[in-house]
Order: sequence, then C-alpha cells, then structure tokens
Amino acid sequence: MAKPSISVFFPCYNDAGTIGVMVMRAIQTLREVSDDYEVFVINDGSTDDSRFILEELSRLYPRELCFENRERPSGYGGVLRAGFAQATKDWIFYTDGDAQYDARELKLLAAKISNDVDVVQGWKIKRRDPFHRIVIGVLYQYFVKILFGLKIKDVDCDFRLMRREIFDVIRLESETGTITFEMVKKIQDAGYRFTEVPVHHYYRQYGESQFFNFPRVAATLARMFHWWWRLVVKREAAREYRSKRDAQVAHKTQTAVG
Repeated sequence: MAKPSISVFFPCYNDAGTIGVMVMRAIQTLREVSDDYEVFVINDGSTDDSRFILEELSRLYPRELCFENRERPSGYGGVLRAGFAQATKDWIFYTDGDAQYDARELKLLAAKISNDVDVVQGWKIKRRDPFHRIVIGVLYQYFVKILFGLKIKDVDCDFRLMRREIFDVIRLESETGTITFEMVKKIQDAGYRFTEVPVHHYYRQYGESQFFNFPRVAATLARMFHWWWRLVVKREAAREYRSKRDAQVAHKTQTAVG
C-alpha cells in the first residue's frame, strides 16, 4: 500500500515542558511513515510558556508545524472538535501534549492501516499514574464500557489514529472530557471498524492532570448519564449515522469499480 497521508494534532494546555518533544517526535516519525503529513497544535489558553515554545518550534519546522493560540480555554472536547475540523489529510492522529504517551509509537498504529480498518486504537500496556488515579481510572473505564456497551479495551486511551471521513458522518458535541466516550460510542454505532494496538504509558513529568479532581469527576458523571440517555436509551442518531456510513462505503466501492 502507498504511504498514508496523516494529520497529527496535539491539544495543549500548560504543556510547556513536554509539547516540544511531542512535536519533534511526531515529525521524526511522520518522515518515516508518510510522504504527506501535517502537524498542528491548539494551545488552549495555557498560562505557562507553551506559546513561546510553539513559536520557537514553528521557526524550526516552518513547513511541517502550525499552531493556534487561544486566549481562553475552550475545554477538552471543544479543542478536540476544532482539531478534527482543521485536519486535511486522510488519517487523523491525536494524543495529548503531556507526553504520557510516546508520539513515536504512532508508527505502531500506522502499521495497522488497511482497507479493513477505520480506527486504530491504542490501549495502555500498564497505566503509570499514582495509585489512587489508577484505581479511579480502572473503575471509570469499566463503568463507562458497561454503561455504553463499548467494545474496545481502553476507552480513555487518547492515542488514536482515525480516518478523517468518519467526521463527515458523525457529529461531536461535547465541550469536556466526555467527548472520549461520546466519540467512541458514535463511531461504533455508525459501524466503523476498530483494531487495537498496545502502547506504553508514562508518568506525568510536567504539569497536573485536568481530570482527577472531585468537581471535575462529579461533573463528568452527571454528563455521563446525560449521554447514556441520549446514546443508549434513545439511540439518538444511531440509525442516521449507520445509514450515512453505508452510503459512504457504497460510494467508495462504486468509485473504485468505476
């Protein structure tokens, strides 16, 4: 197969200590796995030196990197939606800018690209976090998987490579971290095909997690039941997404034959 075209996107919020290595590792890897790629970062209202780091990186990689500065945070869901909308290549890869994943392992995901795969999903070999976060993370993950009927191993592993055309069919709405299970559920309901790859997870070396505090977890749980009602009970838009996905496949098949 020809090398895939890939958009790499990093949301960045107070990641000055890590975003540089993430961008450089991504570019290093893309030069190996793709002949047509782009890297972009949305700096979502950071109050540290993230902006200055990105400005310097853009001088080092003027043809490969672009970034957007936002004065105020738009939320994790909001920044992911903006990133997906800006992507121009056939495949979109994203992970967080905090370096808890190694951007070079994009190579492992790219190796799984085929005509029979729409999403290459990472799963953490071992979670590297403080003990209480591991416990909360495990409980959260199994609860979400059961509640929404999700079939992948690791719902909250934000290390994903997806066909851009998926977002011609599904519409994401979340402004917060609930976008993770909203996205997986809608992609699954639309009939897109997943494959999964083990990836390494590392201790956070800079900054603080934006999720693991009581108010944020409580708000996420409240929104979770909102999405459960819409996506599981009412099955909102599931038939529409499946119909659009089937039409998309039929069009691609007809184009290939014709």
